[in-house]
Amino acid sequence: MSLLLLRTLPLTSLRGLRAFSAGNTKLFINGEFVESRTDKWINVHNPATNEVITRVPCATQDEMKAAVDSAQSSFASWSEQSVLSRQRVMFRLQELIRENQGKIAKLITEEQGKTIPDAEGDVLRGLQVVEHACSITSLQQGDTLPSLSKDMDCYTYRVPIGVCAGITPFNFPAMIPLWMFPVAIVCGNTYVLKPSERDPGASMFLAELARQAGVPAGVLNIIHGSVDAVNFICDEPRIRAISFVGSDTAGTHIYKRGSQNGKRVQANMGAKNHGVVMPDANKENSLNQLVGAAFGAAGQRCMALSVALFVGESKDWIPDLIERAKKLKINAGDQPGTDLGPVISPAAKQRIVNLVTSGEKEGAQVILDGRDVKVSGFEKGNFVGPTVVTGVKPNMTCYREEIFGPVLLTMNVDTLEEALEVINQNRYGNGTAIFTSNGATARKFQNEVDVGQVGVNVPIPVPLPMFSFTGSRGSFLGDSNFYGRKGIDFFTQTKTITSLWKEEDVTHQKPAVAMPTMK
Repeated sequence: MSLLLLRTLPLTSLRGLRAFSAGNTKLFINGEFVESRTDKWINVHNPATNEVITRVPCATQDEMKAAVDSAQSSFASWSEQSVLSRQRVMFRLQELIRENQGKIAKLITEEQGKTIPDAEGDVLRGLQVVEHACSITSLQQGDTLPSLSKDMDCYTYRVPIGVCAGITPFNFPAMIPLWMFPVAIVCGNTYVLKPSERDPGASMFLAELARQAGVPAGVLNIIHGSVDAVNFICDEPRIRAISFVGSDTAGTHIYKRGSQNGKRVQANMGAKNHGVVMPDANKENSLNQLVGAAFGAAGQRCMALSVALFVGESKDWIPDLIERAKKLKINAGDQPGTDLGPVISPAAKQRIVNLVTSGEKEGAQVILDGRDVKVSGFEKGNFVGPTVVTGVKPNMTCYREEIFGPVLLTMNVDTLEEALEVINQNRYGNGTAIFTSNGATARKFQNEVDVGQVGVNVPIPVPLPMFSFTGSRGSFLGDSNFYGRKGIDFFTQTKTITSLWKEEDVTHQKPAVAMPTMK
């Protein structure tokens, strides 16, 4: 069944996605999919063909206020639900996501362009956060200290904070929303989500699944738009906390504007992730890991390894790296055997091409060039092939800026110390990795590198949900990171109770055993 047909199925069908009607993506307000009354629309294109597949509304101010009204009015009843009842909703939600993983993946591939296996991984990594949220009965526990002093106890609750909001990027249409709203609502908050206007389908499907799982009307709401919607979320006084994943420019704006309005903000932003290849590393494994981490998802991952630092003789492995990259198959994401799909838009492709070209002009060498790749049958798609640039220096534009495409920059250094210096002088701190067979080398690297997430023979060290996503320095603004214990901290407020019950005030009363009489 084609996705176009899926979009036109009756709204009573789960596979109809409820989000689409007459080619338009709807809003989700107070438990219902609502046609927007806006006169401003954004076209969503299939990146492999650039055909328009739906239109996204720029929600009006009244519509965005209605979403917050709904979230605010449902907060009291939802926050008073027992933690066990909220846990049961999460159990059902994770079950529904798992059952519909393939359908969500197809939506992602159509709107975002990534391969079906990569889209399924997108859903799975988000699902794991939902599964961890099912542990809320332990995660939201407070602390207690009985007999703090004579007759005095002290204990804490972790209570929800109110209406929260999330602003998500295009590159992980399922995973990032699932980093946000399930953790928020299982803690007792209500939520307003603004998915990327480039690929809203996965979020809308998840809203339907949330409703099927028993999330009450108003607990989850979805609005659409661009700058106006972002500023609304930053300014609306009833929204208490904002989660954001995306670009530096947007993240800095949201953090400053939201914080100035008294909101909690967590913002994951740009990255320039380095992979250090030691001469003692397992060559075959290291090169395969580098190729997958640099070019998978067409390089559109904030945790992609976009810089390879070859230490000493390991620089002699670069020709073998090139041969592996050349074998990757470039095609539309829904075609069997595809390794790299298109990038999200023509503008994104042009930016990637421009940054690679700037490297050439500044003295680097493009030894594998994917700028002019053509894909038969998808000539209008936004395709960029694997690209490898050598001779890169830290002052070059292609190094200083996040390329966000299938481009691997390579640098040669003589020692591990030099590699550490390069990484620590870079402004970003999202992720890094080292490939080595020496435990002492690995320990020195993980202790001295100034990056929040470190992989040892692991190219993309994204933590599982029992930990937290801990990007640092220029890659993160805020105090509490996403999911894990830090995520619970972000979505709850600690309430501390100190109580005094004097022993001498204990009521001493003998039981009445005589026949009661009326007086």
